[in-house]
Amino acid sequence: MNSDRVFAIAWLLLSAAAAWVATGFTAEFSYEPVGPRAFPLLLCVLMALCSIWLLVFPGPKVAWPERGGAFRLAIMVAALLAYALVFQWLGFAIATALLTIVLGRLFGGGWMACVATGALMGISLFFLFDRWLEVTLPIGTLIEGLL
Repeated sequence: MNSDRVFAIAWLLLSAAAAWVATGFTAEFSYEPVGPRAFPLLLCVLMALCSIWLLVFPGPKVAWPERGGAFRLAIMVAALLAYALVFQWLGFAIATALLTIVLGRLFGGGWMACVATGALMGISLFFLFDRWLEVTLPIGTLIEGLL
């Protein structure tokens, strides 16, 4: 069996478990028009669809990454963990910009392009979610302390 299919089955099971957990999300008061369930359930549906795609159309068999590739994967996992840890403190826009810069550099982007893209993504996604979709995102305790 192709390793992509094994991953797809595991990810599909994880998506189903996450969706089951997300159906129990409730809020004491309505602070968003769609409620707390919609965003996690949408992500679970998208993850499940991608898993099914990978299950039906797996990629070619490839070797495990070499030492440099495994190190880059470890940095990526550490960056995502750091993003989750500093998300509330730095706020969505700054944390997303920093994550975009790190991931862009890992994939071979230049400094100027990564910084510009990070700033653009952090600010534009904040306004997209916070203003247009009315999903409350943290501004960051660091920024609130400066204001």
